[in-house]
Amino acid sequence: MTEATEEATATADVVVAANANVNADAKTVIAANTPEWRIIGETVPGASHLRAGVPNQDAILHLRESSVALPLILSISDGHGSNKCFRSDRGSRFAVTIGAELMRELLNEKRSDYDASKIENKAKEGLPVEFARRWNEAVAADLKREPLTKAEFDQLEAKDGGRARQIVEAHQSLAYGATTLTVALTQSFVLYLQLGDGEIITVSQTGEVSKPLPEDERLLANETTSLCSDSAAKDFRFAYQPLSNPPPALILMTTDGYANSFTNDAGFLQVGSDILEMLRTNGFDTVNRSVKGWIEEATRVGSGDDCTLGILVRMDSLKRPAPSPPAETSAESSAPLQPSPSSASPHDTQTASAKSEVQAPTIVPTTNVNEAITDSSTKKTQP
Repeated sequence: MTEATEEATATADVVVAANANVNADAKTVIAANTPEWRIIGETVPGASHLRAGVPNQDAILHLRESSVALPLILSISDGHGSNKCFRSDRGSRFAVTIGAELMRELLNEKRSDYDASKIENKAKEGLPVEFARRWNEAVAADLKREPLTKAEFDQLEAKDGGRARQIVEAHQSLAYGATTLTVALTQSFVLYLQLGDGEIITVSQTGEVSKPLPEDERLLANETTSLCSDSAAKDFRFAYQPLSNPPPALILMTTDGYANSFTNDAGFLQVGSDILEMLRTNGFDTVNRSVKGWIEEATRVGSGDDCTLGILVRMDSLKRPAPSPPAETSAESSAPLQPSPSSASPHDTQTASAKSEVQAPTIVPTTNVNEAITDSSTKKTQP
């Protein structure tokens, strides 16, 4: 974990400790009647950021009441890479803490009945407005403690000119610009909340992949909606999803640095079913140890951007479905799963990760790697 992630986790741990008011008997009932869910989560700095000496601008945070009980909350954020957003690593840390806190507060408030309509309406109407308000308050408090400096403005002007300096001087929260993706999982439903780019996908017991949130047509190329926008509260996407029987096998969340490392959207979506197959073949612990190497490879040969990957895993889904096994898997069941170009791999295989215990889905850049790195380091915000 990076220093930014550790700081966000420490902040959230304090919040959880201060609000631990759940009856022990209730937790026992929940644990007994719901499947076990576990979390995989990693964030790594982008290859371009490492060369430029820029910190990881992504952040990730999860909250849960115990190692097995629900609810479970996972939040990730991507700080913008634009030169104007020179404090976006702070903005992303604020975002994951606020996203997790808001979901926890909502679920605690409705814990007694979990009334579906009340939860859905309150979340849809209240979360975006309160999220934007709290994030702007966190930015304002940070600016009060540590105002933007002449050195920061001079550096921005040297890179992007005087106009860029004037824009940030007039709208200082732009320096902290970030996206947010948060998921809250309970025994009966899932809440999804997103602002800006990044991806959330679900994977069924049989490996079918879907997106629970509607697409935002404004997210083109390096353009994204943002927490630093005046319209942030109106730009959130939200979904309430009652859990079917069985629930999803996986819920996967990524910042765009990982998703953009794939040739196309179909290639990225294939990763969902690939990871489920890898978990079944190699086991949770082995895949958990491998994820960091996968996303390090993704930024190295793919986007060049910071990469964050979070996965909620329903452990009883790792048993293969009884009717029939998956279509095509590894040729040698005794070896770690090696995705093939025709089945598990979303791309034509060119390189292998030497850092993972399980072979990662190989990343094939859609453009020259240096061009991809340049693009990822000049990410813009809307408007």
